[in-house]
Amino acid sequence: MKKYWSLFRIRFIHGLQYRAAALSGMVTQFVWGMMEILLFRAFYEASPESFPMDVHALTTYIWLQQAFLALFMTWFWESQLFESITTGNVAYELCRPVRLYNMWFVRGLAVRLSKAVLRCMPILVFAWFLPEPYGLSLPDHLKTWFFTLVSMVLGLLFVVAFGMIVYMSVFYTISSQGIKLLVTSLSEFLSGSVIPLPFLPDGIREFVSLLPFASAQNVPFRIFGGDLTGQDMYASLALQVFWLTAFLLIGRALEQHALKRIVIQGG
Repeated sequence: MKKYWSLFRIRFIHGLQYRAAALSGMVTQFVWGMMEILLFRAFYEASPESFPMDVHALTTYIWLQQAFLALFMTWFWESQLFESITTGNVAYELCRPVRLYNMWFVRGLAVRLSKAVLRCMPILVFAWFLPEPYGLSLPDHLKTWFFTLVSMVLGLLFVVAFGMIVYMSVFYTISSQGIKLLVTSLSEFLSGSVIPLPFLPDGIREFVSLLPFASAQNVPFRIFGGDLTGQDMYASLALQVFWLTAFLLIGRALEQHALKRIVIQGG
């Protein structure tokens, strides 16, 4: 376990060095978050009775989405991992006395957490001081905070496990470009990154909520904003556990199968 902790610590500290990139990202996310809120606010004022989310829950969802973008963005890929597979440099990784899946999983966690640590607090503080209904609304109950934290951990682990499946799939292809384009387009929409899932039409919304991508940012952000409560919240948490377990098993199975038949050419 110490070796994986060392790998995590090295990658985490490495990620904290990019402060200028974090600052530019925060400015972008401030502007993008305000644009989204103003857009949805216009729809809300035009037809408040047909709005599927409380306006405070929606603004909270958007600010959490911007603050923790690094944790749940499914379009973020480590190009070095793709290149190591396609160029054969993964052979050096296989020489290390650690399991490839575990090493890359820990690396993915560290990279995402380091990016989020640099950006989340300034965005959350800024959003908290904004006037209603444009600011971040905090829950009144400790129970909500607890289940939000549990759901965020499950969601983060799920996103990393999903990324591991994509990385392992490149062992079976010539190029990673097609896979990245396909899974990024699907996962961004189905996870609620483009629009929150409650805004989808009836029938489609219920179906999408059962898919694995709804177990990422959709669940913790809606719990925190008070849009997901009671039995629906517990069912969503159970789905998160189910899909996380399934994706972990699929990723490990792909790794074992790929490494049994891997051929690295060159000298």
